[in-house]
Amino acid sequence: MMRIATQGTASAEILYQVKVENAHAHRWQVTVHVPLPSAKQRFQLPVWIPGSYMVREFSKQFSGMQANQLGKALGIRQLDKCTWEIQGKAKQPMELTYFVHAHDHSVRTAWLDAQRGFFNGTSMFVQVVGQTQQPCKVQLRPPVHTSQWQVATSLRPVRVDAAGFGLYRADHYDELADSPVEMASFDRRFFSLQKSKHQIVVTGAAPSFDAQQLQADVEKICATISNFWHPHHPPPFDRYVFLLNTVNDGYGGLEHLNSTALLCQRKDLPRLADKNRNEDYIGLLGLFSHEYFHSWNVKRLRPANYEHYDYQSEQYTEMLWFFEGFTDYYDNLMLCRAELISPAQYLKLLNKSIQQYIQTPGRHIHTVAQSSFEAWTKYYRPDSNTPNITVSYYTKGSLIALCIDLSLRQMGLSLDKVMRALWQTNQGGPISEEDFLRVLQDISGKSWRKQLHQWVHTLEELPLSELLQQQGIDVQFEPSPLAQQLGLRVKEDHSVHIQTVFTDSAAQLAGFAAGDEWLGVEFGKGKTLQSWRLQRLDQLPLLLGKHKQCTAWVSRDGQLLRLSLQLPVTDPTPLWRLSIKDAGKVGRWLSASQ
Repeated sequence: MMRIATQGTASAEILYQVKVENAHAHRWQVTVHVPLPSAKQRFQLPVWIPGSYMVREFSKQFSGMQANQLGKALGIRQLDKCTWEIQGKAKQPMELTYFVHAHDHSVRTAWLDAQRGFFNGTSMFVQVVGQTQQPCKVQLRPPVHTSQWQVATSLRPVRVDAAGFGLYRADHYDELADSPVEMASFDRRFFSLQKSKHQIVVTGAAPSFDAQQLQADVEKICATISNFWHPHHPPPFDRYVFLLNTVNDGYGGLEHLNSTALLCQRKDLPRLADKNRNEDYIGLLGLFSHEYFHSWNVKRLRPANYEHYDYQSEQYTEMLWFFEGFTDYYDNLMLCRAELISPAQYLKLLNKSIQQYIQTPGRHIHTVAQSSFEAWTKYYRPDSNTPNITVSYYTKGSLIALCIDLSLRQMGLSLDKVMRALWQTNQGGPISEEDFLRVLQDISGKSWRKQLHQWVHTLEELPLSELLQQQGIDVQFEPSPLAQQLGLRVKEDHSVHIQTVFTDSAAQLAGFAAGDEWLGVEFGKGKTLQSWRLQRLDQLPLLLGKHKQCTAWVSRDGQLLRLSLQLPVTDPTPLWRLSIKDAGKVGRWLSASQ
């Protein structure tokens, strides 16, 4: 987000006080001090958090709201689901106090128990309507139930103790909302990129955690990404904080202006006894890379209509294919350039992205621009039919970036040059699709309007195989798993549970539906009739032998149904297998930018 200059004085600064009201009840207490309120002062809480495009109704966790002025209780009138009005005396100090229930492990909201506290400003801090551009302060009070907690945040300290509790400052509400806070007994490591100070904070790790290895690898990632954007110059921020919470089961990340909140499984962390980076740890490094890249592409370069956030309603853009998709393209590529994974490992990760795209029927009916626009209702509210009606702007966006990059490399250029020029031309600020097209043309000397329109705004297939082969990649095809050939996504637990049925697949033609339990198969006629129990899908070829047609017994809503299933003659979505054919061409692409 843009830093906005303010004219507020110290006496007009809004103060938010945060304390642990009851850790076992997962309840924070927040008090807002407004020095110069209006006579009818309104307060609003966001309904969504930037970077996660879904209305989440954070106010549902609010309770116990009270207000006072000059020692006198004031009445509170709720105007809608997230807006309150307090009538008092103008320009006389006013206080608003409320409780926030916090029991969501995700990176999007807030958490509190006896072991850890965490929150995003959008879940905790109401906006003082009419004063959102005023400087504000946050006072973090130490909990009474433990003396072991520390504080980690990208907010600028004003006066804090050795553990980090005390007073912090933000220039305006946007900065406050965009600066998550971690409180716990955690592992913290420091490193610097020129004058930019970085912290890696890890909470909840097991004793096997190799913090030194994580620091070394993350430092390489940050140096590689920073050098990508600003060769031989520091990042555009003086501080950056990685807040990683480790749990038994969970994964995700959310970018912020000068920090990121991350979530992973404990098994994803590097271990003291390990000498090699396993797939789980590589996935975690990719998450670090993705969110750090967002410090440029999303938090500074951002959709033109996101220059100022509307926290009270959806804010639409057709460009998530660029902001999320292009970041998705570069996250693992930066691991390769940092020499944390080999070119072969990178191709394996790219192969996975291609396969996800190819196996999504929704790409035939939903453009990636539409997918971006409808993220609020489709990507963030998935159900069993989602793969049939939309395409991921992460996955397809990353493959559009790949196609543009490889096309430019045939001209002796690269997408790297375009991204840096876009940053410089727009001074790290809001951009539109037109801005991107203009820089593409300036760099390459030709118009990309028709090509980008086809890839982004139509259903035309991407020329992936052709471009990869031109860049020295060998592309082979193999049979896909049986579930994919039938058009199913399943969960196996003593029987086959149907989770998704793909459009126009053999399974859909047979009548399968999400929620069915596939119990068994029957085939043959008369004396050759056979019936078998099916516990795993990979048993089907063993049971059927040469038979290409069978009757599937399924349970649906308590009823037993017989479905006639015809096995497909050809594989509708064969697996891609990428390998290096010309090491020179591949090396120039993966190991360094042009």
